Amino acid sequence: MTALGLSPPVTLLNVPNAITAVRTAGAVGLAVAALTQRSAHLLIAAYLLYWIGDILDGAAARSLGQETRTGAVFDIVADRACTSACAAALIVLRPAAALPIAVFLVQFMVIDQLLSLMFLRWPLLSPNYFARVDRRVYLWNWSPPAKALNTAAVVLLAIFAPMPVAVTFALAVAAVKIVSLVCAAKLPAGLPRTRP
Repeated sequence: MTALGLSPPVTLLNVPNAITAVRTAGAVGLAVAALTQRSAHLLIAAYLLYWIGDILDGAAARSLGQETRTGAVFDIVADRACTSACAAALIVLRPAAALPIAVFLVQFMVIDQLLSLMFLRWPLLSPNYFARVDRRVYLWNWSPPAKALNTAAVVLLAIFAPMPVAVTFALAVAAVKIVSLVCAAKLPAGLPRTRP
C-alpha cells in the first residue's frame, strides 16, 4: 500500500503469466481443432498442454519469486477456459461422457471457481497457501493429490469407466467442493494463522 492507501501497480508481464497465456491459447486452440475435426489426438494434445502448462506456470511463479494474487486469479480463470473447450470436444468425441462431464463442469466452473477465489478474503498469494487458513479445506482441494483427483481423475473416468462410476465420482467431487465452500465461507476473514 502506498501513502495514499492505493495498491502498487500490478505486474502482469512476468514468466508465469506468459506461460498461463500460452498454455491457455494453445490448449483452447487445440481443443477447438479437436472439436471441429473430431480428433482424439488433438484433444489429448489439448489436455496435455493444459495440464502440463498449469503445472509449469505455478512452478515458475514459485521458483522465480513471481507469485502474485493477480497471477493466481488469471490462472484460475484460464483453467476454466481450457476446461470448457476441452470438455466440449470430449463430449462431441465421446457422447457417453456427457453426463459425468456435465456434472464436472457445473462443479468446476461454478462451485470450484468460487471456492478457489475465496483465498482473496485473506492476505494469501493463491489457494496453494490455504493451509494457513484451514488445513482440511486445503488438503481436500489444493494439495497435489486433490488437484489430480478433482480434475484429471474425473476426465479419465468419464472416458474409460462405466458411466455410473464416472457420474458417482463426479458427484462425490462436487459434494467435497460444496462442503469445502461452506466451510471456507464460515471462516472469519482477516489474517491467516501463520504468515504467508
